[in-house]
Parts: sequence; C-alpha cells; structure tokens
Amino acid sequence: MNDLLATLAHYWTYPFVRYALVVGVLIALCASLLGVTLVLKRFSFIGDGLSHVAFGAMAIATVLGMTDDMPLTLGITVVSAILLLRTGQNTKIKGDAAIAMISVGALAIGYLLMNLFSTSSNLSGDVCSTLFGSTSILTLSQTEVWLCVVLSVIVVVSFIVLYNKIFAVTFDENFAQAVGTKVEGYNLLIAILIAAVIVLAMNLVGSLLISALIIFPALSAMRIFKSFRAVTLCSASISVCCAVLGMLLSILAGTPVGSTIVAVNMVVFLLCWLLGTVKRGELL
Repeated sequence: MNDLLATLAHYWTYPFVRYALVVGVLIALCASLLGVTLVLKRFSFIGDGLSHVAFGAMAIATVLGMTDDMPLTLGITVVSAILLLRTGQNTKIKGDAAIAMISVGALAIGYLLMNLFSTSSNLSGDVCSTLFGSTSILTLSQTEVWLCVVLSVIVVVSFIVLYNKIFAVTFDENFAQAVGTKVEGYNLLIAILIAAVIVLAMNLVGSLLISALIIFPALSAMRIFKSFRAVTLCSASISVCCAVLGMLLSILAGTPVGSTIVAVNMVVFLLCWLLGTVKRGELL
C-alpha cells in the first residue's frame, strides 16, 4: 500500500498528470450533469451521434492541416446538435432516426477523408486513437487545460443558474411551455452544451466511448435515488470518482485511459444496480 501511494505521489509531481486529472474531472462533471437530463428525456444517444460528428470534423481539420482542430470541431459539432434537434422534431424523421442518419454519415465521411487525404504513415493507429481515446490526454498544454476549464465553468454555471428551467423542460415540456417557458430555446441550449462537452471529451475517452460518460453515471444514480436533485448530485459524484480512479489505474497499469474509465463506470453501475435491488427488496 505504501509503495502504491509513493508511486502516485511520484506521478503527481509531473505537470502533465495534474493537467490530465483536472481535465478529466471537469469533463466527467459536465457530462454527468447533462447526462441525467438526456437520459430522462430519452435522448441519450445524442451523445453517440455527436461524437461521430466530432470524429468527422477532426478528420476534416486533419486534411486541412490545422494544428488546432478545436475551433472547427466545436463549430461543426454545435451546428450538428442544432440540426439534430430541428430534424428530430420533424414528424417525418424521428429523433432516433435523425441521430442514426447524421452519426453514421459523419463517421463514414470522416474515415473516407482520412483514407483519401491523410499523409500519416499510421492511419489505422490514428483512427483507433481518435475512436477509442489515446495518450493525448497526458500531453495537454496549459492553453488546452485553460480552454477546458473555461468551457466547463460555462456548462456548470449554465446548469446551476437554469436548473429550474431545465428541470421543467426535462419532465414535462407541455406544462413548461404552457407556463411561458421557451422550451425550444432550452432544448437548444442543452444540445449546444452537450456538443461542447463531447468535443472536450474526445481526447479523454475517444468518440466511441463518450456516451458512457453521459449514460452510466446517470443510470447508476437512478438505481439508488428517485428525486431529480439527488440523482443529479449522485451522478456527478459517481462520474468524478470514476474518472479519477480510471485515470489513476490507467497510469499505474499502462492501460488505455478511455477504456479504463468506462470499465470503472460499468463496475460502479453493477454495484449500484445491486444496491438498488437490495434496497427495494427485489432480490428476495
């Protein structure tokens, strides 16, 4: 145990480890807050769809030779979030069909562009790193960390300030609209915020695993608590703890960061499911 603590203390002396933990905690916090709303609105896979869009945007930035792909990726992902919201409200194209259409199309176009125009000698490795996460979370610069901090603060403050409105829109859009709440505007804001979180999370877990950060903490909390506030607070706590534990295990064991964090989330979900089952007496 002492050796383990000594090893962790040694790693903590490196700035890149501290940067990675700060960014990981912020991303996990933001994803969990918005995840509760998305799960309750049965729109969980918007994260999956937008993550594929972000992959396509990163491919375009790579083809264009951009050294900083964040602005382009964020812009395209936000626009796609707006399109998903608009298209999902169309009676001819339902929400799940719109997500599938945009996500699959973006993923295919992104991979096609990387094959046609990439100058990398390790295309498969680049694609795999983008889809499943890479060690880039451990090579963050101070600028990238501060950008993540600023965007995360915007997401958290927006959620706290607009908590009551988000609560109303989440549970009963018709009632919220009847009392004068601009439902469409708040749905649009939620979509834009989740797009920002997804772009931030690309370096942490990769585009294919982002949905796990959104879904697992919310589902774990729902197995134990019933009120929206309690579920939100529990989801945030679970997500942050899983992110920290997953990153520490990844550093110590040399495993992929994204996959390790998701694996920890899965274990916690199983424990919460068991706890919730025992609590309600369903196991007897």
